[in-house]
Amino acid sequence: MKHDFYSYRVPDPKRIRLLIDTDAKNEADDQYAIAHALLTPRFINKGIIAAHFGTRRTTRSMEESFEEARRITELLQSDVPVFKGAPEALPDERTPVPSEGAEAIIREALADDPHPLFVIFLGPLTDLASAYLMEPRIAERLTAIWIGGGAYPNGGREFNLSNDIHAANVVMESSIPLWQVPRNVYSSMKVSLAELEHRVKPCGEIGKYLFEQLVRFNEEYGNNTERWPLGEAWSLGDSPAVSLLLDDHEYGYEWKPAPRITPDMHYVHCRSERKIRVYHDVDSRFTLEDMYAKLALFAAKSGQ
Repeated sequence: MKHDFYSYRVPDPKRIRLLIDTDAKNEADDQYAIAHALLTPRFINKGIIAAHFGTRRTTRSMEESFEEARRITELLQSDVPVFKGAPEALPDERTPVPSEGAEAIIREALADDPHPLFVIFLGPLTDLASAYLMEPRIAERLTAIWIGGGAYPNGGREFNLSNDIHAANVVMESSIPLWQVPRNVYSSMKVSLAELEHRVKPCGEIGKYLFEQLVRFNEEYGNNTERWPLGEAWSLGDSPAVSLLLDDHEYGYEWKPAPRITPDMHYVHCRSERKIRVYHDVDSRFTLEDMYAKLALFAAKSGQ
């Protein structure tokens, strides 16, 4: 995808390779992060991997994510390939679930390319854990960013983690560089529907789709008796995975020992040698304004 709708360019040594692993049809915020990433000229987008999101709402969650990711690329006129990830979680911590997505991670990690490779995970860590179990050499050749897990120090129930606890433990015990954005941090990416109608919907076909699919999801689940969704507010919780690769928020994280995660999703702090980067703050203004600007510039240039 060309980024000729900007009046600036990113020097090649500053560019990075990116793979996006997304449970795109789970809710309505992955779509915003995917669009943001594809519109970002610092990224050499190497592919999108469709992730599963369990069986609570559908028996074909990975396929639905694949179809949704393809829809976003079409709206953005992007030729970035979309791969199918694992259709289900790991059965244990030793057995991978092979997929096109896991193979794409391995292939890109082992490629002879000077641009650093980052893989962002907007759902479970199944495809990363599978790729690592299939080819451990990737551990030293990529950095993973995961939107998932409960707040530190105790952890607790969190949707992305719940869809593959085994995979999370495989990654936590590996040597893969990991940046974790836990639930209390990614939930801070607050927006209102009025804000999205004003800032996103006017931005051509992609803006209209992003807004309207979120409204549909909000209406579909708004009549339940649970607290979420609230009706007029949302959290674009996957978006930090993009903005942290534009600016890594050097004062927004701490190095912590990677925990062991229990079946009820609590953290057990039983080792000190393996450290991961755990974020306690992400700049929502920077994240959202960059996304709004890129959507508007793309729409203006493409005549939408």
